Amino acid sequence: MSRHTISAEALTDLRRRLGTLPPRSPERRRIIQAAAALYGVSEPTLYRRLRQHGQPHAVGRSDRGVPRVLPTSALERYLELIAAVKLRTSNRQGRHVSTPEAIRLLEDYGLETPEGLVQAPKGLLKTSTVNAYLKQWGLDWRTLRREPPAVRLQAQHSNELWQFDISPSDLKQLKAPAWIDASRGQPTLMLYSVVDDRSGVAYQEYHCTYGEAMEAALQFLFNAMAPKADERFPFGGSPSPSLSG
Repeated sequence: MSRHTISAEALTDLRRRLGTLPPRSPERRRIIQAAAALYGVSEPTLYRRLRQHGQPHAVGRSDRGVPRVLPTSALERYLELIAAVKLRTSNRQGRHVSTPEAIRLLEDYGLETPEGLVQAPKGLLKTSTVNAYLKQWGLDWRTLRREPPAVRLQAQHSNELWQFDISPSDLKQLKAPAWIDASRGQPTLMLYSVVDDRSGVAYQEYHCTYGEAMEAALQFLFNAMAPKADERFPFGGSPSPSLSG
């Protein structure tokens, strides 16, 4: 054994001896110095060998996860068609064509696509391989049927989008206005509001109406867009390009 070669057994024994000592023990330095002199290496080199020794290494083929029976693009195309068959044949109970049956259809008859007929060679696609890659690439039936996550769309600039809402007010007591028509019953106190989607600035008004009256809504929107007497309240102008209800 060369003086510069340190066996795995020697590194293991050296690590064991150091492990029995406190981290700041002077004896650790003396052991390292003696071992470095014995194997003809520097102390930093010995420390580096100790750090490298015993570290976990990946177990498996270097091409793990890469299809070996055919190019990735070809297999991906076949899997997309198999996934499409599963989706198109699914019913409300979640039943659909099995993977072996989808493979048989693709091999025996082929599937018509915008690019033409696609037919897989017989015996090339194995059920276990197809199922594994369907799951790995997110093409399995459960993943494709999963609802996409909700993403809130927010305006990039103030006054681009207003949120408009009409709701019954929690305020129960209010002096009855003179225009109430007794024949139509008691009107509802409604809270009309618009909120700027970007800044969160809100403008609100109370209105007594019979239901969601269009005239009251239009009057409220006119008031919301009109210049305000209070200069400290800049809410005004027409939202562009849209106002959502």
